[in-house]
Amino acid sequence: MTKIKTPLRQDPSSKPHSPASVDPPPAGDRPDAVPVRTHAWFTPWLLCLPAIVFLLVFNLWPALNGLVLAFTDAKLLTGGEFTGLENFGQMLGDDQLASALLNAVVYLAVCLPVLLLLPLGLALLVEKKLPGITFFRTVFYTPVVASAVVVGLIWTWLLDDSGAINSMAKNLGFISDSIPFLTDRWLVIFSAITLTIWKGLGYYMVIYLSALGSVPPELHEAAAVDGAGAWRRFWAVTVPGVRNTMLLVAVLITVGALRVFSELYILTNGTGGAGGDSSSVVMLIQMYARGFSGNLGYASALSLLLFFVTLGPLLVLARINRVKP
Repeated sequence: MTKIKTPLRQDPSSKPHSPASVDPPPAGDRPDAVPVRTHAWFTPWLLCLPAIVFLLVFNLWPALNGLVLAFTDAKLLTGGEFTGLENFGQMLGDDQLASALLNAVVYLAVCLPVLLLLPLGLALLVEKKLPGITFFRTVFYTPVVASAVVVGLIWTWLLDDSGAINSMAKNLGFISDSIPFLTDRWLVIFSAITLTIWKGLGYYMVIYLSALGSVPPELHEAAAVDGAGAWRRFWAVTVPGVRNTMLLVAVLITVGALRVFSELYILTNGTGGAGGDSSSVVMLIQMYARGFSGNLGYASALSLLLFFVTLGPLLVLARINRVKP
């Protein structure tokens, strides 16, 4: 017959074995205690002081000064007097400003959908583990790290009347006269738009790549099990997963398109466009503000107008962001 062993009973008088019951080591064997350092109440403010000074001097003060100058007839050397809304009334009859605003709307209408969707498609493509995909990632991102001046000079060499594209088209017999890519008003705008899109593809592709990494692959697997095809999974899983990133990209594109300057400045060699007319609001501001006789008052009023023109689309995008998917 097998005997069943009963567990040993613990003596209630004995102390339970726990870390708290371990006796502390003798004072001579303990390591040296680290002294607790205390800081003065102003130490955090002292650390933030350089950033606060930079913000006040280079951001807040110029903004407030520009707001005041917008209501004056200030010049660079002669100062100015308060003129009320005269500068804003002058805008109503400014044909150059109307042309620049129209160019900005066209710039935004083309750049926004192209740069919103094409980098997402590239990100989906380079996200796949295919042979040689690292080479294509590098190629797509190379324009981002290239200097804007160098890129503009290369595109000027391509699009000039005697540039590579016109010379090749003439030699092949496609055209007899050069295409005025850099002298016609609308061809200059679309050349600058092409340059902006080419340079921005890699930048926004990287942003989308980081967003796609946060989309759980289980959602794609579950949708595939339910019979959803690639197109259906793109709209039902991928787009909702990167929705916030798409709104961020839309904001960046909107601000960049309305404030475009470097592309147009380089492609037109600083002339501002066909006939010397400024092609963007920023170029118009630069034209009025430069020189010793620059009209700082009107240039500041244009800056204020550009601020509100940029603020409008941003408020629309913020409103869309509040809508629940």
